[in-house]
Amino acid sequence: MKYKDYYEILSVPRSASQQEIKSAYRKLARKYHPDVNKSPDAQAKFKDINEAYEVLGDENKRKRYDQLGSAWQQGAEFTPPPGFEGFNFSNFGGGFSSSQGAPGGFSDFFSAIFGDIMSQQMNSRQSSRANYNNFSGFDSFSNYSGGFSSQNQRAKTAESKKEESLDIIQNVVLTVNDLINCPKKSVVISAYQPCQVCHGSKQGFCSNCAGTGIEKITKSLTFQVPKFVKEGQKIRLKKEGKKDAYGNIGDVYLVVKIEDKSYEIKDYNLIKDIELLPWEAVLGCEKQIETPTGKIKIKIPKMTSTGKKLRLKSMGLPKKDGTKGDFEARIKIVLKEDLSKEAFELYEKLKKLNA
Repeated sequence: MKYKDYYEILSVPRSASQQEIKSAYRKLARKYHPDVNKSPDAQAKFKDINEAYEVLGDENKRKRYDQLGSAWQQGAEFTPPPGFEGFNFSNFGGGFSSSQGAPGGFSDFFSAIFGDIMSQQMNSRQSSRANYNNFSGFDSFSNYSGGFSSQNQRAKTAESKKEESLDIIQNVVLTVNDLINCPKKSVVISAYQPCQVCHGSKQGFCSNCAGTGIEKITKSLTFQVPKFVKEGQKIRLKKEGKKDAYGNIGDVYLVVKIEDKSYEIKDYNLIKDIELLPWEAVLGCEKQIETPTGKIKIKIPKMTSTGKKLRLKSMGLPKKDGTKGDFEARIKIVLKEDLSKEAFELYEKLKKLNA
């Protein structure tokens, strides 16, 4: 079989620290991940990178690998050195030979050096599964004494193994139009969950999560804006959250944030600034303004000051009792930036008249 230089695969020196090895692995795993890199040899390189990190990222495996010595060259024919010969790898781990390759997609070279370790890990997992199955078998008789079924027991066991919340909490921004019309809206959810291929085990080669044990989920969800929803309230989307290895699924909670540049919201009332030029405020005028229900004209009375509010009843946000809040036009007096010389002279005369 061919010797594999794991240090060369990760492009690190033999003196590299564990942190340097980890950083090199992450960089290469991102570069050659089959979902990102579509070159023909990407998957093979990705497997080699995972195998190299499986060894060099584990201090015990790395020590055993280093015992082979630095004289071995990649590509040379390899025979296990003294201390490793005579080990029978033909059926370790329960049912594969060196010709079938190591579990998780590892090479025969890996099998020859670390087969005993992998065998112990597999036997341990098989023993755990056997103990669990035996317990479940015992449980199946519990109905005779009025107990609960094995299915319920497994559900409770799975629930107890949830290490973290599977719920996703994310903000959603609504406008005044959303609060009034309650339309259907779309939102993009992004979160990380345990890998659904290797179930977060981080064991061996996993093209889905690159051996990290987690995967990113991104999906677009549609929801109906509830009536009378308020700032800070949560909109629940059932069974749209993260999944774990036991079949549990969390929920999505959308935290309502109300943002609208056109209006200020106070309880159920809407407030909108209406800009007037000085002579419009003094002499009065008609102004066309935009409201949630469309454009309307309002009459501005003479001698209207900045800050004064003109109230339009029942043109605000809907209430649960069927009524609506009010719409308030708040006056704001502004100056033109391009006043002519004649306009300045008129302001001078106005100043003298009121001195």
